[in-house]
This record gives sequence, C-alpha cells and structure tokens, in this order.
Amino acid sequence: MLIPKLDLPTAELPAPKGCSSLKLRQLSRRVSQLFDAEVGSAGLKTTQYSLLSHVVRLGPVRPGQLAAAMEMDASTLTRNLQPLIAQGWVQVGAGDDGRSRLVEVTPAGRAKQALARKAWQRAQQGFNERMGAERVARLHAAIDECLGLLHEAVDTIE
Repeated sequence: MLIPKLDLPTAELPAPKGCSSLKLRQLSRRVSQLFDAEVGSAGLKTTQYSLLSHVVRLGPVRPGQLAAAMEMDASTLTRNLQPLIAQGWVQVGAGDDGRSRLVEVTPAGRAKQALARKAWQRAQQGFNERMGAERVARLHAAIDECLGLLHEAVDTIE
C-alpha cells in the first residue's frame, strides 16, 4: 500500500511534548464518545459496528485475516466477537479444513449493520462538520502514514 507523505513545515512545529500513546488514546476516547452517541441509537457500540461492518465487507473471513484488517490481535478479536455471536449477528463456523474457522454475518447481523450504518453516517458527518473536512482529510493522511511506518517497524522486529 502506498502511503502519502505529509509535507508539513517541520520548522514551524514545536517539539513533541508528553506521551504520544496517551494523546492518541485521549483522542480515540473522545472520538469514540461522539460516534457512540449516534451509533448507540441503533443498539451497537462503535467498536461493534466497526467489527460487524468488517465481517459484512470481508466475510466469510478467517479470524486471523479479520484481526489483521482491523489492526487488532487475535485475543481481542475473539473477545469482541462474543457479544455479536450472542446476539445472533455473527457466526463462526468450520472453514475449508478441520483446523480453520470462518466468521460470517447472519441475516440479522446484516440488517443490524444496515440500521447502524445510518447512525454511523450521522456521526461521521457531525465529526466532519465539527473538525472541518480539510482537517479530517489531513488527520486520515497522518494516521495512514503513521500506520505504514509502524507496520515497517513491526516487520523489521519480526
């Protein structure tokens, strides 16, 4: 995947202060609160909507592929799938052979995701309006660039 480099005038930026992990978690929590307020009207948390949407888009999909697509580890995926399975929105069944599994959406899950998509669209539109479309585009580009750099770092460690 080609990730665009951000051309920010580094001379104008102050040196980073504080913990990057903390700042990112603070931002993530605040954005989640905004999205949860809308997506919750459909009976889902934003994290559940995201997972359900990935299963709709990718499924049937092996758990490892789903975890990789969502940038999460396998144990987190397993834990996050449990409420969706319990509600009957997702099922995990046998894969191509006896050792593999496949995650797929059920008809009820597809209907729930479609309902929640409207709420998510309201949340995204509200976020874009509050932040400004240009700032959101820059944020997405910075996140994509950082993810690419961090993937490179992980690849060299492994």
